[in-house]
Amino acid sequence: MKKILLACLIAGTAQAAEIPIEGTVQSRCLINTDVAGVYGNPNAYTLTTTPADGGVVPVVRYDVTLADAYKARITYPTEFSTSPSLSDMVTWTGSVSVLEVSDVAMADYDTDAVEYDQTKEYDLTATGTTWFKIASTATYGGGGNKAFPGGTYRSVVVAECIAQ
Repeated sequence: MKKILLACLIAGTAQAAEIPIEGTVQSRCLINTDVAGVYGNPNAYTLTTTPADGGVVPVVRYDVTLADAYKARITYPTEFSTSPSLSDMVTWTGSVSVLEVSDVAMADYDTDAVEYDQTKEYDLTATGTTWFKIASTATYGGGGNKAFPGGTYRSVVVAECIAQ
């Protein structure tokens, strides 16, 4: 046997094999839209999700089954994904906040959140469900002095679950 192996090595016929190993990871953080947002149009130059102005505040739900493993990153809109042609500037404002939690251990999520630009990040330190509400307002014409053209306006909230 040693002579055959030695002969194979000398002859350059040694063989090697690569054996793959694979696996699938299921995220333990799920994101769902509980309420789709709607823009109200209380005057000619404003679109807003404020209910008193005819809007509907969007609500996103995070379901987490592994504590301290994920971060929620939610960004309110800063542009329209669909709109009529606009010839002037649109000024955007908005906010993200906790609406409801399923566990008292989540009570400090808003207090402990990190906010920058149009984004708010939350460390998801407990298992359970957290509902976030996102406000959005678009004002046309810089200081709100120009009417939005008629048509359909759409923007997008970006909700991410980042593994830590």
